[in-house]
Amino acid sequence: METRDVRLSSILISESNTRKNIDSGTEDTSLDDLANSIKEKGLLSPIIVTANKNGTYSLIAGQRRFLACKKLGWDKIPAIIRETTDDTDAVIISLIENVHRADMNPLDKAGAYEKIYQKYSDFQKVAKETGVSVQTIKKYLNLLKLAPSIQERITTAEGPTGIGALAKLAETFKEEEQEKALDKIGGFRQPIQLEILKRSSGDIEKLEQLREEALDGAFDTKICKGIDECDFMPDELKPLIKKAIAEFQERGDTSSFKQLIKKLRLS
Repeated sequence: METRDVRLSSILISESNTRKNIDSGTEDTSLDDLANSIKEKGLLSPIIVTANKNGTYSLIAGQRRFLACKKLGWDKIPAIIRETTDDTDAVIISLIENVHRADMNPLDKAGAYEKIYQKYSDFQKVAKETGVSVQTIKKYLNLLKLAPSIQERITTAEGPTGIGALAKLAETFKEEEQEKALDKIGGFRQPIQLEILKRSSGDIEKLEQLREEALDGAFDTKICKGIDECDFMPDELKPLIKKAIAEFQERGDTSSFKQLIKKLRLS
């Protein structure tokens, strides 16, 4: 692997580049904004390419940087020259480059995970290659089961609902029912949406009643970063919960948890 300046005219955008939706991520910064930033501060991260036998290069990561520099009229661009054994290796490199970026379209990520999975047919292997959990990979693959009309609305700003809820929607309902189901869970926070979908068990007829229950606050949840920070938790319960957690962590003893549950039921 080496880094050197490469002529922009010799660079081709590879099919292995995982960023298919170039407009994604422009909610906060456009290609013009990126070009202006590069003009003022320079290119901070080289693009990644592979060398072709005919003297050209295939771009596998850094598409927006490449296009921004092209817009600036640059003749050459710093590039890392990587060796790959096949197209899937190139997809993995491109995905790793982009996967943790908030400005990558979720469907682009999903498509990349799918291509890697097609090679290995093993979620654990995909997770090892990409450094992403199996649960997250499966969540993104579920997005590919969404109705086309919903997929078109998915953006880096989380789409018509959270990505987690959309994945659950695709897992729970048939394609022809997904738009109606999405309408029923619209407007709720993602934890509530997930709870509604889970309780529906894929029955579209249950959603209206579950929506009414959610509007009445039946599924409201609160999250604490720590027991002491839970203002809504009674102070007298905090030491009991800490004790139960400590005993379980040290000895696997659940007796304090059982006592706590009994106390809550009686209160």
